[in-house]
Amino acid sequence: MREITYAEAINEALSEEMRKDEKIIFLGEDIGVYGGAFGVSRGMLEEFGEERILDTPISEMAITGAAVGAAMTGLRPVVEIMFSDFMTLAMDQLVNQAAKTRFQFGGQVNVPMVLRAPGGSGTGAAEQHSQSLEAWVCHVPGLKVVIPSTPYDAKGLLKSAMRDNNPVVFLEQKLLYRIKGEVPEPGDDYVIPLGKADIKREGTDLTIITYGRMVQRCLETAENFASEGVDIEVIDIRSLVPLDKEGLIASAKKTGKVVIVHEACQTGGYGGELSSVIVDSEAFFYLDAPIKRVGGLDVPIPYNPGLEAEVVPTVDSISRAVRELL
Repeated sequence: MREITYAEAINEALSEEMRKDEKIIFLGEDIGVYGGAFGVSRGMLEEFGEERILDTPISEMAITGAAVGAAMTGLRPVVEIMFSDFMTLAMDQLVNQAAKTRFQFGGQVNVPMVLRAPGGSGTGAAEQHSQSLEAWVCHVPGLKVVIPSTPYDAKGLLKSAMRDNNPVVFLEQKLLYRIKGEVPEPGDDYVIPLGKADIKREGTDLTIITYGRMVQRCLETAENFASEGVDIEVIDIRSLVPLDKEGLIASAKKTGKVVIVHEACQTGGYGGELSSVIVDSEAFFYLDAPIKRVGGLDVPIPYNPGLEAEVVPTVDSISRAVRELL
């Protein structure tokens, strides 16, 4: 297969779905002429025009509210929030309207919208532009939450999200935009179903459960331990809500040791939910040791690059957790 970047994969997913379905519109700040803050939507304005690629005012609440209303009346909007931190400004519309409308109307009205947002640290963007807030939206019934780690997954999952009749929060960790990976040719209309984890590396001695840009660090950790004869399985959950609980339980039963890794702050992070899925299942009786969590430090993301690099899990900190269990 050809290799393209994560950003190009997202652009392809958006463009291919918009060609198929004229009800899809795309709203966000600087997504038109400028091509998006991270270049994801370059060329889309020229192809689809100003009626479907809508450069919006700087108001995340207005953008999201407009999308909720458009979805309720028959369109299928995709919203780009320039940084996931700014979801905080759209929470009323996202949490109190988009997530609850279908339930409130007894299934008579759907809200088929996707809210895309780049998140995570590593770009020197400091405290208000570098957070990982996935646990906030995972806590809200009615929202689906996806975080892909590769170009292949990004394209396949975004196409599934755009075809879903429920609101989907699609988080893209910004350091992934330039990574390259194999993706089928545009004519191959593949999708990846939401709610299905992917075993990125099979193993028998220990399971690492992770998602987003931490997948690459966990794979590097696993390869390092392979030289010592330790066989580590790495599971990329990809879809946080819905979650592939059966896949996690099966892996925990197989290896008997589990490390959970995520970039977000450890306190209240999604790792606690992942841990409880295993502990509340029959996999608990197969565990040889307590589950270890490796999350970000409970501090705002610093601007200083040295400090910024140390407040999220590193290969060294993941390796320490693995070694403690071994």
